[in-house]
Amino acid sequence: MNARSQERDLTTGPVTQTLILFALPALGVNILQSINGSINSIWVGQLLGEAALAATSNAGMIMFLMFAALFGFSMAVTILLGQAKGRGDTDMLRRIVGGSVGLFTTLGVVIAIGGYIFTPELLGLLSTPPEAFDLAITYLRIIFISMPPIFAMVLLSSALRGVGDATTPLWSTILYVVLDVILNPVFIIGIGPFPEMGIGGSAFANLLAGIAATLFLLWRIYANDLSIRLRGPEFGFLKPSASITKSLVALGFPMGLSMIIMALSGLVMVGLINREGVITAAAFGIMNQIWSFIMMPAVAVGVAVSAMVAQNIGAGKWERVNRIAWSGIGVNIAMTVIFLAVITLAIRPILLLFFDAGSPAIPVSIHMNYLVGWSYIMMGISMVAVSVVRGNGAVLVPLIFLIISMIIVRLGFGFWFHPEYGADAIWWAFGISSVSSASLSMAYFLHGGWRKLKPMGMGEPAPQT
Repeated sequence: MNARSQERDLTTGPVTQTLILFALPALGVNILQSINGSINSIWVGQLLGEAALAATSNAGMIMFLMFAALFGFSMAVTILLGQAKGRGDTDMLRRIVGGSVGLFTTLGVVIAIGGYIFTPELLGLLSTPPEAFDLAITYLRIIFISMPPIFAMVLLSSALRGVGDATTPLWSTILYVVLDVILNPVFIIGIGPFPEMGIGGSAFANLLAGIAATLFLLWRIYANDLSIRLRGPEFGFLKPSASITKSLVALGFPMGLSMIIMALSGLVMVGLINREGVITAAAFGIMNQIWSFIMMPAVAVGVAVSAMVAQNIGAGKWERVNRIAWSGIGVNIAMTVIFLAVITLAIRPILLLFFDAGSPAIPVSIHMNYLVGWSYIMMGISMVAVSVVRGNGAVLVPLIFLIISMIIVRLGFGFWFHPEYGADAIWWAFGISSVSSASLSMAYFLHGGWRKLKPMGMGEPAPQT
């Protein structure tokens, strides 16, 4: 068996087949993470009550913003490693891995210490309810302690995808989710020899699961002698060079900022939705959970496309880049339409899992889905197009497009027409902003200057166009 059989050369073979086989494990990771969050909420809610659930919810808002930024830097690692892998530059590949590990470890430790110290102030900024405040402090402080291993897990998963291995991150996620789900009640209520830790037990379970998943990733990397492993003098690469740090920041910061802008735009829209009353707000909250599943194919295909494009650009195979782009768009549309169709056809039974049969939120949710659901097809097209250009390091122009579509178009349309058309103006704002984002992204993919950018990973990043 080839020692590096876990790595996939994404520069050869049938484009669509390779893309699907690479995207499916990423889709599995997204689904498992969503299920894990839901099950943990059930454990906390059932075993500790509403105040504890509110505490984890408030802590979750802080962690979401943190992981949004982390997502940008992890994607930067995938892209830089993909380019190095594509051009067969193993030395640069290991320099990028080493520099990334050094940078992520430093960030993880700094955030863990700072977050632990300033947890009360962070929760105060969110106006955390008094009855949940102390619980939230206990929970969030342990979560902050878990940051170094969680950061390492995210980094190693991203590095593996960069060299073509999407399966190992899936197995590590399975291990993480199984341990987290099993250990939550064990430490919350104290089963067997383990102490009763209350809400802190849920966070402690997360910490142990993160450590186990990270050790599993390290074991797989070294057991299979993958190209991203470091040995002997190569451990000197853990001190990141200025050029690699600059490349990581130049790529990662705009992508992380994109996620934060999307989150903040969503929070502002929620404020507008809340004006419609509790029924509409409740309906939107549930539909937002349901729509997250429709978004999963686009996220998974986007990750696969970025890794494939990066490797092919590194290898100089530009003729495959366009094929990857159109294949990614086609696969994403097909998967999103299937997810959307299933949810739309089964929307009433799904809603009955959350609402009583006579709840007025059910017709509101169904109407909302008709007006918003289709927009995820356009959003997926945008995500794939952006993933393609990011594969060559173009991140600033997509950030500008996101600001236009999410801030100017979505919020502008929603607030401008809300007084006249009420909630329907909000739902149409989602669709119009998605069309705007898809149009701008496709125009840049087809006619923009992103192809002229110098491949990254070798010194300073190229200037953006």
